Amino acid sequence: MRVVFGFVLILGMGLAGFAVYMAKDYISEYQAALAQERAARSQIVETVPVYVSKRPLRYGERLRAEDVRKVRWPVDAIPEGVFKSMKELFPEGKKVQRTVIRAMEKDEAILAIKVTGPGQDAGVSSRLAKGMRAFAIKVDVSSGVSGFLRPGDRVDVYWTGTGFSREGRPGGEVTKLIQTGIKLLAIDQTADEDRNTAIIARTVTVEATPVQVASLAQAQATGRLSLALLGAEDTGSTDAVQFDGRDLLGIEEQQVVQVQPDKVCTIKTRRGAEIIETPIACAATQ
Repeated sequence: MRVVFGFVLILGMGLAGFAVYMAKDYISEYQAALAQERAARSQIVETVPVYVSKRPLRYGERLRAEDVRKVRWPVDAIPEGVFKSMKELFPEGKKVQRTVIRAMEKDEAILAIKVTGPGQDAGVSSRLAKGMRAFAIKVDVSSGVSGFLRPGDRVDVYWTGTGFSREGRPGGEVTKLIQTGIKLLAIDQTADEDRNTAIIARTVTVEATPVQVASLAQAQATGRLSLALLGAEDTGSTDAVQFDGRDLLGIEEQQVVQVQPDKVCTIKTRRGAEIIETPIACAATQ
């Protein structure tokens, strides 16, 4: 009887130890799975719906509802000007379409800067910022940077014409920087910023304030305008620049200084009909 009891006790202890081992192994597997799930959850990125293009879109094309689709976009990487709903993209209904003014590739986000407003075409007026005006400048091969200007570039505008003296009298020719960092809207009748071929233009259309328009109009009427292309990363300001023939030849302007002659004092002496003047030291004035 004791042998049976001992055997049952040993068997019970063995089963208990096996149960503890199995429970420990199960708990370890559960904890590992829980840690893996927490790690995966920490990598989940919050997203929002954003509309992208279904196909490549080029300048001047109409943007239709069938050209876009909705995707999930990471919240911390949303570009400025995206459309998050069909109501935002077509606020006046799908029949009132937008026009593409910047080329887009397949699956690229539709941005407000790359399309016109609802119902607008791809004309220059759709690109003008609030309060700005479009002004045309006549150019040729030399003044238009040999045809390498493109819509979207920025230029400095130089005026060459007859200068004036301080007294208002006409002088020699002078070249002066009159506007800096002016944005080009169109080259001739082309406003496509994605065009990369050289164009020998006859006119360029710039974006300017009303005051700048007046300055450019006066300059164009009284002299010749030339454009200088700014670098894509050039964000610095340009100091006042003015150059004339004397600066070109390195001639320094000489100032005329009037010198007061020294005062001479004399004594006049009459000798008969002759008057003799004798210099003497002048008395100091009080």
